[in-house]
Amino acid sequence: MEPIRFDGRVALVTGAGKGLGRAYALLLARRGARVLVNNRKREPAGEKGSADRVVDEIRAAGGVAVANYENVENAEAGERMFQAALEHFGRLHIVINNAGVDQHSALHNTSLEEFERVFSINFFGSLHVTKAALPLLREQGYGRIVFSTSSAGLYGLHGLTAYSASKGAIIAFMRALAQECGRRGIRVNAVAPYALTPMTERQGVDTSQLHGPELVAPLVAWLASEQCTANGETFIAGSGHFGRAWAVENAGVKLPIDKPITPEDVAARIAEIRAETAPRGYPDAVASFLGIKRA
Repeated sequence: MEPIRFDGRVALVTGAGKGLGRAYALLLARRGARVLVNNRKREPAGEKGSADRVVDEIRAAGGVAVANYENVENAEAGERMFQAALEHFGRLHIVINNAGVDQHSALHNTSLEEFERVFSINFFGSLHVTKAALPLLREQGYGRIVFSTSSAGLYGLHGLTAYSASKGAIIAFMRALAQECGRRGIRVNAVAPYALTPMTERQGVDTSQLHGPELVAPLVAWLASEQCTANGETFIAGSGHFGRAWAVENAGVKLPIDKPITPEDVAARIAEIRAETAPRGYPDAVASFLGIKRA
């Protein structure tokens, strides 16, 4: 198999100062990519930030990277990051939307302002970066966009309503964008990572079976590569496990429509309606609708 390389490619990785983003940036740089390493600066003035420390690692290993401290919470940050990539490297081919924040309170204990902040960073932060880069990717007829989602976005989790909502929205957004971009040489996918990071350490769950972000990075590198054949897919990765998740519908029940359908009719067949049998997925919403019509 031909080695996966990124020579001549430029990558933007958000939230790359530590954890998963750092692992992604390091691996891409080792494989030849020039990397814009983004992470908002939390360190005191005069102290080196996390993005600069990652850049130092990349340069020490012979790679090329530049630090960027834009905060994805700001609507203008995406355009400024895109312009920074052009200023330093002249092009952009890969966008990895990794920046995000977590949540630790049930909805009744979460203010609307905090809910909106979590959603804004996790979803709109990714949107702004992607929207800024998309015209160039379309113009050049090539691009790779990777979103960071979560199993919480797939299945939900107590105390993570805002986080789950934002990560679920990313999956839906990714699916639609992939359909828009697929014919232009752009591949758009998402990864739901399981890894021991500062974020997972704060979740208060058993992390003894988790391993480091370096065991997620190989999948992200493939998604960012020319060899990537996936588009509109959500992958699971962590501790050496790799898989794919997708939405499915069961066979369902077709009730006769030659007379009014009552709630009692539905109740009588609810076990069949809910049964986890004959799961099937669809490429888009129209295909799902047509599947109902054919049932």
